Amino acid sequence: MSTATHREAVVIAVDSYDAHVGNGLLERAGEIIRTVAPAHRYAIISDDTVAPLYAPRLRASLGAAGAELFTIPPGEAHKTREQWARLTDALLAAGFGRDAAILALGGGVVGDLAGFVAATYMRGIPFVQLPTTLLAMIDASIGGKTGVDTVAGKNLVGAFHRPRAVIADSSVLATLPANHLRSGLAEAIKHGAIADAQYYGSIERALPSIFAPHAEELLPLIARSIEIKSSIVRQDEREGGIRRNLNFGHTLGHAIESESGYTLLHGEAIAIGMVLETTLGEALGVTAPGSAARLRDTLRTAGLPTTVPGSLDPMRILAATRSDKKAREGVVEYALIAEIGRAIAGVRAPDEAALAVLTQSAETQ
Repeated sequence: MSTATHREAVVIAVDSYDAHVGNGLLERAGEIIRTVAPAHRYAIISDDTVAPLYAPRLRASLGAAGAELFTIPPGEAHKTREQWARLTDALLAAGFGRDAAILALGGGVVGDLAGFVAATYMRGIPFVQLPTTLLAMIDASIGGKTGVDTVAGKNLVGAFHRPRAVIADSSVLATLPANHLRSGLAEAIKHGAIADAQYYGSIERALPSIFAPHAEELLPLIARSIEIKSSIVRQDEREGGIRRNLNFGHTLGHAIESESGYTLLHGEAIAIGMVLETTLGEALGVTAPGSAARLRDTLRTAGLPTTVPGSLDPMRILAATRSDKKAREGVVEYALIAEIGRAIAGVRAPDEAALAVLTQSAETQ
């Protein structure tokens, strides 16, 4: 693992690029950007909530290089082909060429969409991730996945396109709503559940104080989660093997998120998905007994949901899993855990078993 400290920041080697993690990095972002992604012009892509808060600071850090700002409405409902086309047309109208670079300033929606614009504009131009949510810092910005959602499901149209750098300024989390902070924590809990039992335990012990303003535990949590995901991505960028472990909780979680009409935050849906899939693993005999109960307790302490909303139909959720990217040969595959800290991917479960778990969860409402 390649991790170094520089100016009180942690620098983590992801693949061909680094993730920079620290407090106050946004003011120094221009220095990093000009080094890793030198460009004639910069385009900041953000959303209407984040842009007023942080785009001026990012522009100031770029100095004379400056940047033009393009925004989208906030929320998963706007991670669409229509927004991709609108942004692409706006860049073309503004005369951006192949010597431009894109700066993705926002949460996972902005990062995915802006990355997809960068992957396809002029057949691919550089971009830098500047995540402003905990979830984006530890998950969405790491690994080079970009894309948009469709009616059929999440992230079904996209491309692998590595950023030139990830710049995660933990100070911006001070303005993040509590429910979004909890949503991001779900992915940190997932990282511990699939790869590091000791890290999982440290999160358990830090709850609920980790939500306090300027919590000391937050910066090392961000760094450790990035280290875990980076280690996996370096071994398997295109999700042909070990990277599938990162899908724990996502097969049922994505289906629940979609069926909710995105009224559930991503991390909230994944929290439910992790409990369901661990329960499924126990029923199949591949997960250690008691794992689901421990995971459920951890997520509840973090203030996250753990059961299927009563308004959702278990049959529709199950049907939605069949259009998931992780389906193989028309069969749904799950990334489960053998125990807390150890994952097992590529598990095929009978629909009847998955439906039973979904139905039981929905009935507890």
